[in-house]
Amino acid sequence: MTRPLRIQFPNAVYHVMSRGNEKSDIFTDDEDRNCFLKILAQSTRTYNIKLYCFVLMKNHFHLLVETPLGNLSEFMRHFNITYTSHYNRRHNRVGHLYQGRYKSILVEKDSYLTMVSRYIHLNPVRTTEIKTLRPDQQLQHLWSYSWSSLPGYLNPAVQLDFLDYQTVLTEYGGCNQSGRNLYKQQLAEDLNTDFSIKDKIIGQSILGSKKFISRIKDNHLKKTKERENPGVGEIHKYLSQDIVLSLLADEFGVKPEKIFATTGQVKQITMTVLYKYAGLNNREVGELFGVDYSTVSQNRKRLRERVKKDKKTETLLDRIELKLSRIKI
Repeated sequence: MTRPLRIQFPNAVYHVMSRGNEKSDIFTDDEDRNCFLKILAQSTRTYNIKLYCFVLMKNHFHLLVETPLGNLSEFMRHFNITYTSHYNRRHNRVGHLYQGRYKSILVEKDSYLTMVSRYIHLNPVRTTEIKTLRPDQQLQHLWSYSWSSLPGYLNPAVQLDFLDYQTVLTEYGGCNQSGRNLYKQQLAEDLNTDFSIKDKIIGQSILGSKKFISRIKDNHLKKTKERENPGVGEIHKYLSQDIVLSLLADEFGVKPEKIFATTGQVKQITMTVLYKYAGLNNREVGELFGVDYSTVSQNRKRLRERVKKDKKTETLLDRIELKLSRIKI
């Protein structure tokens, strides 16, 4: 199994997740959950961690944290070991509680903090059991789910003193009734869409704009000892939009700036290649073409269908991808 890529520096923001060993439960009852939150509060104070949100599920948990001291590894090591000791002692067991090391995604704070907070808060309604319910029942479950930071985002009377609510709610007008209502409204809208952050994560390690990823590459990856880590290679691979466009322009005999005015197969291939090799998501590709993200998704789907039926299209796409795969960045 590939070792997770670790990028640490002061004031970095992370989406952190740990799952139970062999997907086993890590909480048996509310006493475990309360103890978990007590240890979490103590650990955030000890390591000077800013905690923006959390959710506790049966066999895993999510955190959204900022590390002013650049000490995520120290914080998570202490936190996970302490809770594991509690759980093993209380339930008369030994051995690992978690499935390997925790997973962490480096998050661009300015652009993606609120998006990740919403993704985390929606976890209770993403389970197989709850997804079968009617939308109104799903919302009822979400609003009543107590083992999450969401109750404090919606009701100041139940806010926890070791959480920062203000930062996320600032985007919705502040930590006031209006801001809380808008945040709640956004979650309800997210529930009715295919809202996700998974397709926006680069190299399984970074969630951010191209400028942010470029800065991380230049400042934290060029001399990293983890150069051979596939995650590093994937991040480097995705920093080549201009090169991708130049190659496509040569292939199709158009100027790079004119390629966004193309139609049909050329448009479909360009959208697909930008998504796959330049690290752009559907929304970002759509902005280049002046269309919405769903149009990009549809064009990529049409290309996949065309490739299955048309040998010439398949050969053309294979040739382009072969050239792109050989580019050294």
